[in-house]
Amino acid sequence: MTPTAIDFQIMWNRLIAVVEEQATTLIRTAFSTSVREAGDLSAGLFDRRGRMMAQAVTGTPGHVNAMAESVTHFVREIGSDNIFEGDVFITNDPWLGTGHLHDITVVSPTFRGGAHIGFFACTAHVVDIGGRGFGPDANEVYEEGLLIPIMKFAERGTVSQDLIRIVRANVREPDQVVGDMYSLAACNEAGDRRLQAMLGEFGIADLDGLSDFIIETSRKATHEAIAKVPDGSFSHSMQVDGYDDPVLMAVKLDVAGDTLTADFDGTSGMSRFGVNVPEVYTRAYACYGLKCAIAPQVPNNTGSLEPFVITAPEGCILAAKRPAPVSVRHVLGHLVPDVVLGALHLALPNTVPAEGASALWNIQISARPSDPDSELRNAEVLMFNSGGTGARPAHDGLSATAFPSGVSTMSVEATEHVGPITVWRKDLREGSGGVGALRGGLGQIIEIEPREGYDFYFNAMFDRVENAARGRDGGGDGAAGQVELSDGTKLRSKGRQLIKNGQRLRLSLPGGGGYGQATDREKALVAEDVRAGLISDAQAQKDYGFKG
Repeated sequence: MTPTAIDFQIMWNRLIAVVEEQATTLIRTAFSTSVREAGDLSAGLFDRRGRMMAQAVTGTPGHVNAMAESVTHFVREIGSDNIFEGDVFITNDPWLGTGHLHDITVVSPTFRGGAHIGFFACTAHVVDIGGRGFGPDANEVYEEGLLIPIMKFAERGTVSQDLIRIVRANVREPDQVVGDMYSLAACNEAGDRRLQAMLGEFGIADLDGLSDFIIETSRKATHEAIAKVPDGSFSHSMQVDGYDDPVLMAVKLDVAGDTLTADFDGTSGMSRFGVNVPEVYTRAYACYGLKCAIAPQVPNNTGSLEPFVITAPEGCILAAKRPAPVSVRHVLGHLVPDVVLGALHLALPNTVPAEGASALWNIQISARPSDPDSELRNAEVLMFNSGGTGARPAHDGLSATAFPSGVSTMSVEATEHVGPITVWRKDLREGSGGVGALRGGLGQIIEIEPREGYDFYFNAMFDRVENAARGRDGGGDGAAGQVELSDGTKLRSKGRQLIKNGQRLRLSLPGGGGYGQATDREKALVAEDVRAGLISDAQAQKDYGFKG
């Protein structure tokens, strides 16, 4: 029986459940806390040509949309005549994967009746990949850790023990990293089992017809959504902190009928430090920002991504050339949606939010015994934290919420379990949201101290310290971030630094920008903010003219 459009639609919906179970398997089996607790991953199904058909809801746009490109590289590098049942492929190449060495992408071909019908793919952030560790201080990608080229993790079901030995010899947490590699392979296997059951239920032997239906339907719907955007050229720029020098991020959107291009010409050149962004990651987040605003109801797949044409001049900081250091490419990459949405605001007023904290305030902690002769063990701890999002045209911003990455904040208990640190404080940061008719989301204040017998180094990778999130349409800026000791001693917002036993690191995360004039905010909302401790009585009076 030839499937109808209705059959394909039902199968399409079922595929979402298939890939969500794939992602759930990764969360349940992963060693890395960033995967288990924060959902810093991606999972999806691809056709034989490497086109993404469906992605799990759990995951980040940077991983998902970059993975949508990376599978085509696997298809090309491995070759169709070298793909066998039981194979598992792997890479963490920043330019062929998801932008930095700490993300491992695993691709597994899926077969039915002995015929190759597609691929499952997934990505996870591992706690360590060697080199300098997760931080921005390297001057070349070679310093940032072990690069695994596109290769076979397993061939016909047999794992490459040579690869395992090389990885174990080059990372600080070999059990965790190798465990995550196996977890990624298991994740794809779980997706394959569920897919095989679905194909049997519907009585089809391959994915070709379903893939064409999904991708062409999504492409058509996305072009129709773009056609509703007014034609024209819309330019916007934003200055951010960078590492040693400020970075200008510039974009021009050209909309003509049902086509849209975004060009980042005018953006600053590459840095000598690891804040550079491979273009694959820039495309991933630029597409995400535009799609959220223009075609949010269209499922995310190759068909809905291809209509957005994203370009950046090779050698700019958003299209870094190999072998540039790229370890913390997320710091600028997470700010890309703010730039493209600022340009889109000129075409579609009252649609996009104000700027937010945007970039995660990840912190990589290397705990070391204070006494080098101590028998205490070293530990690596990765913690994700989020500032406030920008206010939206009809709603306040969200506090301590990750946008655009969408990851969850990692719990204090899970973080303390991994290494010898104590998180003494984790509060919303009063008054940090930008004022406006709609208030920006609040950042948070976090204080971390090494436990007795330990010091720790931390790799700072924070932005919005020198350049706060800007408000929109008269809204106020969010509060800038701060990095300091609890006694007020200022620390750098980027780079490796030491916290000695007895000292506390204090992170004050930035808030999101406000939307509209503060004088237009409803007095009842101001009163509620005061009661909830989100703003002080003094700020309510000063910024909103409110006397409780």
